[in-house]
Amino acid sequence: MAAAFRFADRMLAQLDALGRISEHSDFLLRTFLTPEQKAAHEQVAQWMREAGMDVEQDTAGNVVGRYAGAGADAPVLMLGSHLDTVRNAGKYDGMLGVIAPIACVADLHRRGVRLPHAIEVVGFVNEEGTRFGSPMTGSRAIAGTFDPAMLQARDRQGVSMGEAYKAFGLDPDRIGACARPPGKVAAFMELHIEQGPVLEHNNLALGVVTAISGARRHRVEIVGLAGHAGTVPMGQRQDALLAAAEVALCIERRCTGTPTLVGTVGMMEALPGAMNVIPGKAVFSVDIRAGDDATRDAAIDDVLGELAAICGRRKLQHSVTELYRSTATPCHPALMQMAEDAIRAQGIDTMRLPSGAGHDAATMADLCPIGMIFMRCTRGISHNPLEAVLPEDVELATTALLRFVEDFRPVR
Repeated sequence: MAAAFRFADRMLAQLDALGRISEHSDFLLRTFLTPEQKAAHEQVAQWMREAGMDVEQDTAGNVVGRYAGAGADAPVLMLGSHLDTVRNAGKYDGMLGVIAPIACVADLHRRGVRLPHAIEVVGFVNEEGTRFGSPMTGSRAIAGTFDPAMLQARDRQGVSMGEAYKAFGLDPDRIGACARPPGKVAAFMELHIEQGPVLEHNNLALGVVTAISGARRHRVEIVGLAGHAGTVPMGQRQDALLAAAEVALCIERRCTGTPTLVGTVGMMEALPGAMNVIPGKAVFSVDIRAGDDATRDAAIDDVLGELAAICGRRKLQHSVTELYRSTATPCHPALMQMAEDAIRAQGIDTMRLPSGAGHDAATMADLCPIGMIFMRCTRGISHNPLEAVLPEDVELATTALLRFVEDFRPVR
């Protein structure tokens, strides 16, 4: 029989439990301001209390656990990740980065250890933006960069974010009240599965993130003219869906061959949505990212120019709404070194690598220095129910994170 892990056995059971809290019986979906969010946060809050933390739900809806430092004025090391998911999600994306620091605090609490710094563990809301299209609500609120215009975003049922906040029992006018004063949080560290294949390709369990790619997301609406599928000649149609398909292929061409540049059309809807009706409207998303903002913005300008040309040629109207923008965000060199030292202290090698995915850490960079540790995931698969991790990697990652927490010193 294999020996029990110090951390991983309990953590994997907790991650399984969170993976069962879903809006859908057939797959994992847990979105912002839903009963399932509430249930997941209540479960995490219970685990935080068992670990010795004081717990609250802040004004943005984040669940926050605090483990006091040795002194009343101890600086704060903040750890955490998100608890919401994409549709048909895996159960480690985000959630690992909440459960691991809880395990670290529980270990400190069992040993009666108080550090020179306080520890706060945050389960952020709405990192993914699945419900309203506008992500990072929780981390933006804590970082002091929440834009009230986000409250106007609507879900597929027409409910605005502001209305959803009220229905959830929170005051949308007070979201920003949880913003931390500058200088009070010494650093933010996020543990996350890599969501890519680089670590596995290099036979490494853990890596240190150098920077988080900047992303921009848009909602595009193309309006043509619905018509009978059998009577309108091909040359006289104003088919909005075919124009949208052209734009999607343009994105593929433009984002292929440039290092770190990626483009995705993740959602597309044709209206009125009948088999025998030419689509009169198409609505789709555009997500373009790169390791530097100039590369990303140049690609977006080219795509939007091609969108206008396609619609002009096809006699269609179009509109574009930017839903989200983040700059490419470097991790703090001193935090990278601390993370690297903590990993190597486990007797394993590591590497430095960028993150192509967006994370709450990038938003938190507006408040304090940030760092990230990546843990490999099987075949690099994420945002997919096939998402999987190795128990021994979970053990190594949590042990390294605990070493980082214990050795942490504020940086400049």
